[in-house]
Amino acid sequence: MKRANVRIRGEVQMAGFQTFIKNIVDSFNLTGFVENQGDGSVKVVCEGEEEGINELINSIKKKSPSFVSIEGLDVAYEEYKGEYSGFERRGADVPGEESEMVALMRSFDKKGEVMIGILSSMDETMGSMNETLKSVKEDTSQIKQDTSQMLEKQDDTIAAVGEVSEKIEGAKEDIVTEIGSLREDLRSYMENKFAIIEHEIEGIKAKIGMV
Repeated sequence: MKRANVRIRGEVQMAGFQTFIKNIVDSFNLTGFVENQGDGSVKVVCEGEEEGINELINSIKKKSPSFVSIEGLDVAYEEYKGEYSGFERRGADVPGEESEMVALMRSFDKKGEVMIGILSSMDETMGSMNETLKSVKEDTSQIKQDTSQMLEKQDDTIAAVGEVSEKIEGAKEDIVTEIGSLREDLRSYMENKFAIIEHEIEGIKAKIGMV
C-alpha cells in the first residue's frame, strides 16, 4: 500500500476537473481527496495499491477532458497512513459564487488578451510578407524589362554583324576585281615597254652596223 501527493498545474480549476478525478478514483479503489489550491493548481492525496495510484496518474495525463490544460504534474510518494475511509472532492468544482465567476471571467480576459496579441503579431507578419512579395514582384518586373532590352540589343547586334559581313563580302569581290584589272593594265603596260625597248635596240644595232 502507498500514499501519493499529486500536484497538477495548468488551466485545471473551475472546469469540472475535480469531478473527473473523483469518478476515475472510485474505479481504482483509492481513498483521499482532491482540492483546488490558491496558486491555481489542483492537489490530489490518495492512498491504496501502488498499481491503482499509477493508473490514476496515467488517466489524469492521458484521459483528462479537453477543456482542461495540464502544464505539469508532480508526484511525491509516502508511506501508507490509512487515514481516509473514502475519496472526497473538497471545495467548488464549477463556478458558483460571485468571486469564482469573477475569477473565471478574468481567466477568459487573460486568454482574450493573449489571443489579441497573437492576432496582432499575425497582422504584422502578414504586412511584412506583403511588403516582401511586393518587392519581389517589382524586382521580377525589372528583370523582365532588362531581359527584354538585352534581347533587343542582341537582335540589333546580330543585324549589324550581318550588315558588316555583307559589306566585307562585297569588298572582297571589289578587291578581287580591282586586282584583276590592275594585272591586265600592268601586263599591257609591260608589253608596250618591251616593244619600245626592242625597237630602240634594233635602231642601235643599225647605227653600229650590226644589222
